[in-house]
Amino acid sequence: MDGVGSFGAGRAGAAFDPIAFIQQPQTILRILSWIFSMVVFGSIINEGYINHGSERLYCVFNKNNNACNYGTTIGLIAFLACIFFIIFDMKFQQISSIKDRKKAVMLDIGFSGFWAFLWFVCFCFLANQWQRTTPDELPLNQGADAARAAITFSFFSIFTWVGLTVRAVQKYMLGTDMSLFTTEELDGKPPVQPYPTVTSTEPNDTYQSPPFTENLDSNLRQPPTNAPTYQVPIY
Repeated sequence: MDGVGSFGAGRAGAAFDPIAFIQQPQTILRILSWIFSMVVFGSIINEGYINHGSERLYCVFNKNNNACNYGTTIGLIAFLACIFFIIFDMKFQQISSIKDRKKAVMLDIGFSGFWAFLWFVCFCFLANQWQRTTPDELPLNQGADAARAAITFSFFSIFTWVGLTVRAVQKYMLGTDMSLFTTEELDGKPPVQPYPTVTSTEPNDTYQSPPFTENLDSNLRQPPTNAPTYQVPIY
């Protein structure tokens, strides 16, 4: 895993590096999944329906509209989900709560794994219906390229979404480096900034006597030993 700390990301509030983000395997897989899903539902919507012998449009997959509807729905939702998760990955490092990060990684695991399974079903469903399609149902091979493209990129999408699931599981197994987070972040609360320590400038109440005071008091109380004595004159 590239990244240290809580579930593959560093401490909250760190600077975002777009170059490093794009180079991450998880971002590359999401971009590929986004492109593959766009090819699948775009091919079906544009050329996946034909009107052979009537004004009504039929799906090129054995005239089974359920096949076209399923491929379009899965591809469109995957397309929007990739955009959502790319933005979410960009904001993931800004999440300060470890509990919220854990929930986000679990959501990624569940959705990616489930959508990998749906892409597998989509591939099998479209491939089966395409095998049952007769050449008479496609005059001049109309819509054949779109059908093959939808089947091919449905197959590729299985591996990209499985890769996303594996990456999410690796992030979950990486766990949390507790040394990067404070107690408030562990509880899901924003960290409290400590107040700066200010040096006290209040005057000291301890009274100090001025110098030489004690010596002056003692000299006043004790008369000098060599002082001259006077006698009162008798008249």
